[in-house]
Amino acid sequence: MYKKKKERKKKIIIFISCIAIFLLLSLSVTLSRNYTFVESFFKDIATVCNKVFMYPFTTLTKEKEEDLSKSYVIQKNVNGALEKEIEELKKELDLNKTLTEYDTVTATVLSRNKSYWFNTLTIDKGKKEGIKKNMAVVTKNGFVGKITKVSYYSSEVKLITADDVNYKVSVGISTDSGDTYAIMNGYDKKSKLLTVTGVDKMSAVKVGDVITTSGLGGREPRGIHIGTVAKITNDKYNLSKNIYLETGQDFSNIHYLTVLREKSK
Repeated sequence: MYKKKKERKKKIIIFISCIAIFLLLSLSVTLSRNYTFVESFFKDIATVCNKVFMYPFTTLTKEKEEDLSKSYVIQKNVNGALEKEIEELKKELDLNKTLTEYDTVTATVLSRNKSYWFNTLTIDKGKKEGIKKNMAVVTKNGFVGKITKVSYYSSEVKLITADDVNYKVSVGISTDSGDTYAIMNGYDKKSKLLTVTGVDKMSAVKVGDVITTSGLGGREPRGIHIGTVAKITNDKYNLSKNIYLETGQDFSNIHYLTVLREKSK
């Protein structure tokens, strides 16, 4: 009898724990909300465990990068996926040399929500490294998003491909007659093109023009490359132009990111 009561009590505890975990995960899906203390605590524990588990692979990656820097023959026992990640990290580090106005923090992507693959991802840098909400995030290809949530050891990045009508980025389009300003606020998964709306109908924008962050509103740094104009159409009222923006970034396959921090004065 005592044994049956003990087993029943154990099942109840497991059931309650599962419900609690499910509720925490459900809450964490909300994109516009900061982490609660409990969420931040469990997020940091998960990050530390992830780093401990991945440590042997990280060590192998660093050794491989040293071999490449000395022009040694590529080791045959390192698989192709690892080779690709090393090259991506090297390009990310090269990018840091050009961002003189900011301190840069290179981070590794820990996870992505499968249900919101193009919305957010989690990186392994947080408050410990001075990461704060709304900091700009870039890759070797340019601006890709911003920090929206921060815990001590990790942060959440909202990508510019996020399905969020409230997420808008002010951009500048470099044309032959000067800069034109507009708003980037959408992404087409099929064509893999970002959308820019509200472009002056009389502007001289053409296919191939470069689009960067405008810096207006103070949310993102000015002049960070985003992509180039791929297609131009008129809006349904024929009052302005819609621009379709092509980037060199594969948003479905990101391993490393760089967070921009303003240098302390």
